[in-house]
Formats: sequence, structure tokens, C-alpha cells
Amino acid sequence: MDELDDMKSQARPKEFAEWNVEDLEDYIGRLKAEIQKVEAVIADKKSVSSAAEALFKS
Repeated sequence: MDELDDMKSQARPKEFAEWNVEDLEDYIGRLKAEIQKVEAVIADKKSVSSAAEALFKS
């Protein structure tokens, strides 16, 4: 399964009320890890953008 398929499967609503506490906590942990990955990508992109902007202003 590639990332796009994974994103599609996440688009379906989840029935959290049916999940047990352990599964819910695990899900939260996976979401937090994914958020950290995305934040790192954003930081990298901002860094590259700032560097490029500084290069062209010189």
C-alpha cells in the first residue's frame, strides 16, 4: 500500500466509540508521530525557502 492509499483509508469516518481504550491510545500515539513527521517536513521546507529567499536577495 502506498501513501496515497493509506491517506484514502484514513478518510473514512472511524467509529471510535467501538474501540477499546488501548487501541484509542495507540491510535493517538500514531497520530502524534505522524504530526511530528509533518512538522519536520514543514520546517525543512521553510528553511529551504528562507535560504533561497536570502540567496536571491543578495
